[in-house]
Amino acid sequence: MSRTDKEAKKRRRRKRWIVSLSVLLALLLALGGTGVYLWSVYGERVALALGWASNDYEGEGHGEVVVTITSGEIGEDIAVTLAEAGVVKTSQAFYELLLEQDPAVDFHPGAYRLRAEMSSAAALAALLDPESRMQLTAMIPEGRTVEQTLELVADGADIALDELLAAAADPQSFGLPEGITSLEGWLHPATYEFEPETSAHDAIAKLVHYQVLMLDELGVAEADRQRVLTFASIVQREAGMAEDFGRVSRGIHNRLEIGMRLEMDSTAQYGVGQHDDGDVWSSGAALGDDNPWNTYVHEGLPVGPIANPGRDAVQAVLTPTDGPWLYFVAVNLETGESRFNETLDAHEADIEVLHEWCAAHPEYGC
Repeated sequence: MSRTDKEAKKRRRRKRWIVSLSVLLALLLALGGTGVYLWSVYGERVALALGWASNDYEGEGHGEVVVTITSGEIGEDIAVTLAEAGVVKTSQAFYELLLEQDPAVDFHPGAYRLRAEMSSAAALAALLDPESRMQLTAMIPEGRTVEQTLELVADGADIALDELLAAAADPQSFGLPEGITSLEGWLHPATYEFEPETSAHDAIAKLVHYQVLMLDELGVAEADRQRVLTFASIVQREAGMAEDFGRVSRGIHNRLEIGMRLEMDSTAQYGVGQHDDGDVWSSGAALGDDNPWNTYVHEGLPVGPIANPGRDAVQAVLTPTDGPWLYFVAVNLETGESRFNETLDAHEADIEVLHEWCAAHPEYGC
């Protein structure tokens, strides 16, 4: 196109703009007060449609606006959300910018901290900046009880503990079979990210989901889940080090096979609420209490899990290390070293080693 042609095109565009403006002003003047009202309501849209005003803001914006992107939303949906929230001026400007991106932009669901009246370019850059995403994190270690786990979720996900406890009181609402009366054992230890305003039920459901997923991945049949979790929770609490999980599991298996009481201190302490008092030795009251978790009193596994076990503990239950052990005891609480024996005499000798270590290290709850 020649320079003369370009100038002619500009003149024609300017002439159309002047004509459009003249017609619009004439209509508004004819309508009088009604015209003023209509312009106050629709004037900005008309100006945008006719190209008299920019459809995009300039700059980085101001204040703070939280926008949530949900799973399954496409670029056009996100553009509308941003415009409705006042982040960008129009959805069209943002969506057109998205279409220009190569490679195409992938958005991650979540809540984002943005600003009001941002340019589309600034809004897009903010959405792609990990620092803009609002994340609430809860780290759940292995071997914690339900209440301990929910306390960590409450702190990390900013959910009231009483709401979590109330939701946890109904295990069947999370898909667990009838007869299971507690979520103990069913909350998967891991680090979790939660969106703001996550409900108590949804937060717990996430932990249950991943525990069930882990059981499925390890091939645990649905009918065996509660028993395996109960067994694994004892392994988790009794083993001083992860590398001992297999041997602890074997010791328990061996006792069950010959009908020998498990006599695990972790179960006796759990049954009377002494599992987190920092004391290595079980009290006489705990050892003699006739509750269904106490394996000093009752044969076989306890009535249910005593903690929430992780994957390694469950795997150890399914594939225990080969060996003849019936007894084991930690002899160094600092390193987690444990000793495993076939006979009671050898076991009692190792208990004396623990007593000696404790005498030298009273700060470890001995």
